[in-house]
Amino acid sequence: MSKSPFLFGTTVSVDSFTNREEEVAKLTKNLTQGINTMLISPRRWGKSSLVEKVIYKLNTEKSQFRTVSIDLFSVSSEEEFLELFAKEVIKASSSVLQDWVNAGKEFFQQLIPKLSLGLDPLTDFSLSFDWNELKKHRTEILNLPEKIAEAKGIEFIICLDEFQNLSSFQEYEQLEKAMRATWQRQKKVTYCLYGSKRHMMTDIFNNPSKPFYRFGAILMLQKIKREKWISFIVDSFAQTNKTISLEVATWIPTLMKDHSWYVQQLAHYTWQSTDKVAGIEEINNALQELIHANSPLYQREIETLSTTQVNLLKAISSNESKLSSKESILKYHLGTSASVTKNKGILINADVITDENGTLEFLDPAFELWFQKLFFRKSFELK
Repeated sequence: MSKSPFLFGTTVSVDSFTNREEEVAKLTKNLTQGINTMLISPRRWGKSSLVEKVIYKLNTEKSQFRTVSIDLFSVSSEEEFLELFAKEVIKASSSVLQDWVNAGKEFFQQLIPKLSLGLDPLTDFSLSFDWNELKKHRTEILNLPEKIAEAKGIEFIICLDEFQNLSSFQEYEQLEKAMRATWQRQKKVTYCLYGSKRHMMTDIFNNPSKPFYRFGAILMLQKIKREKWISFIVDSFAQTNKTISLEVATWIPTLMKDHSWYVQQLAHYTWQSTDKVAGIEEINNALQELIHANSPLYQREIETLSTTQVNLLKAISSNESKLSSKESILKYHLGTSASVTKNKGILINADVITDENGTLEFLDPAFELWFQKLFFRKSFELK
């Protein structure tokens, strides 16, 4: 059996990466020209896949650059971040073991690193410091890529995913100020900072009172255009000896409102349920499977919300436009006008809903289908 051409739940960088030509070109240009770039969009819109695509392109075409990619999702302290940052920069600077060892001695003046080789000393090692010293001399770590770049005649491009997670650290404000003060002076290092908490990221980089305000260019990632999705789906089916018509393929991005993660997921389930030719029946089977697979997540989401927040979602799902009116408050049991405003802010900040030009919408299209079925008994099957 052929392998599914559709991927979700992981970054998509080569065969399953579709469209984004403009974003790839712009991000590549920014990073190779020394323009720090903050990439912002709702979760699961393809930020990580876009960055991975660009890094792959740079690694294969631009030998003067050394790229570093760090996912901060599981990093839980400033100490862990600084040690990981130093390790990955040193590791990216050379593929030679002795260079790693020398870097631990050559590029530190105030700090004394402890370097331990991993199970495979040719591919991995760990780096640690005394925390009290590290806290006093954090800028030595933050400026490490610039020092190595100058010494080796190279340039670094450093990509930090889930950047907003750093804000949970104790004394984050000092770290934030130190990062901005150090990184803005670097000439041979360019940063790409991105994360899945859109409103936290926006506050970090768009708030004039924050250190990272105007740190670089902000790239707001948009949805992939529907016509691009349709041609991608049709072509991907054809390449695996299956058929889906333009009309049937159109339903996949339409139902999922062009949401990258879910278009890939629904296309995958449709492909799986198709023997030779995909039709409405295969789409319905796939949609049932998608909703069923995600139902536990949606149930937990609902359980974290208050009654008035759930009621506000009911009103939004019913396309109610005047949420603070007396009629809407009474009809949907929304509490007071003040609670409507408060709950709207909470749901927007939690990336449950979004405000698109004054219209509130669900950010997650599959969650909305599940929600409508649960609370309004609406069928999401195509007829």
